[in-house]
Amino acid sequence: MGEGNLIGFTDNFADNSTEAGFQFTFYCDICREGYKTRFTESKTYKKGRFFKGLGSMVSAAAQMTGKYNIGYGIERGTDVIGEKFKGMSPAWQKEHEEAFELAQNEAKEHFHRCPKCTKWVCENDWNEQEGLCTVCAPRINVEVAAAKAEKAVSDIKEKAAKTQVFTGKIESKQTICPQCGKPAGEGKFCSNCGAPLALIKCSKCGAENPAGTRFCGECGTKLE
Repeated sequence: MGEGNLIGFTDNFADNSTEAGFQFTFYCDICREGYKTRFTESKTYKKGRFFKGLGSMVSAAAQMTGKYNIGYGIERGTDVIGEKFKGMSPAWQKEHEEAFELAQNEAKEHFHRCPKCTKWVCENDWNEQEGLCTVCAPRINVEVAAAKAEKAVSDIKEKAAKTQVFTGKIESKQTICPQCGKPAGEGKFCSNCGAPLALIKCSKCGAENPAGTRFCGECGTKLE
């Protein structure tokens, strides 16, 4: 990194560099969508200058594959990165830093830096009209559409709560066998003792009464 140069991205990128060359992935601070820079081949590698500790470097590079949100400054201080670049020549290290500066310039064309929160965001999270990120300045049309959709769902749930959708009776009946006094089930005969469970029809009012009943439940007439 050139002395005195500002670092645009410090904690929202992944270093995908290997001994063969340099490449970086920069991420939006809001949605984490990434942009991978063009691969720059290492001149020292191209010339066939293999470095000390190449095996260690490759191993550490494999560990880094797929890891995101690791800043350059942070990486330099970690054991993993220290191992990753262990044995690389000073010439390669210089190339790496120069490649990182170029990669930042390339990535900046695909991001905006919010002047309020100072976050780097992609086009999807940039409010072009306000010149701010969508967290600091939400898009009005998007917020209106989201509010309308939320209210529609609320109205639907409210109306559904007031609508009767079940009209049947909620009841639980238990038939007791008049012969054995135990639950008889729902058939025509007691499931315990086999006694008939047919209803007795009142000769006076015609009401049907459970088997074993002595008097009609509707008119009080004695049942035969």
